[in-house]
Amino acid sequence: MQGLDYSSGIWQFEGYAYVPTGTSGVTIMQIHGAREGATSLQLRIYDGDMKYYKFDVVATDLYNKWFRLNVIHDVDEGKITVFINGVEKYVVNDQGPGDLYFKCGVYAAPENSSNYMESRWKNIKIYKK
Repeated sequence: MQGLDYSSGIWQFEGYAYVPTGTSGVTIMQIHGAREGATSLQLRIYDGDMKYYKFDVVATDLYNKWFRLNVIHDVDEGKITVFINGVEKYVVNDQGPGDLYFKCGVYAAPENSSNYMESRWKNIKIYKK
C-alpha cells in the first residue's frame, strides 16, 4: 500500500475493524501529523469502548464484531468527523496543519495498555474530495 500524505483539502479514511476482547488501552486508528505533537487524532479502545485519545467516548460495545469506521478530515476547516457504521459519532477540531496521513492497526497507548493487543482490518479505502 502506498502512503498518501496530505496537508489540505478533505480526506476520508474508511475501513472495517474488528477488536477482540482483551485488547484495551490501545490506539487502533490515528491521523499522524499535527502543528504540535505527533497526532491530530487517536481512536483508542478501552474495555470495548472507543475513545478520543483517553478522553471522550466515541462509541461503545465494539468488542468481537466487525464495524465500519469512517474518519473525514476537512483540513481547511480544521474539523475531524468520526462515523461508526454510517452514524456520525464524534466531531472535533484537529490539532492544526502538518504533514498528515492515516494509520490503522494496533499501537500501544502511553499508559495502561493491555499485554494482548490485536485489531483486524479489511476493505481499507482512502478518498479525497
